[in-house]
Amino acid sequence: MNKKASTFHCPVCKKPVSKGTENFPFCGERCRTTDLGRWAAGDYRIAGEAAHIINDNDADY
Repeated sequence: MNKKASTFHCPVCKKPVSKGTENFPFCGERCRTTDLGRWAAGDYRIAGEAAHIINDNDADY
């Protein structure tokens, strides 16, 4: 059986990344921080309608 080696790329800069590295799947701390900032800024979203979140003030008891 011949297994093909998987090649991974950093989702930010697209550089090749080894699976066992400390910052996997990122190539380094800079790309990891860039990705976190994109999440925090709302750049990544899941398609669909926004969910209504019920908190204690909305509950009818």
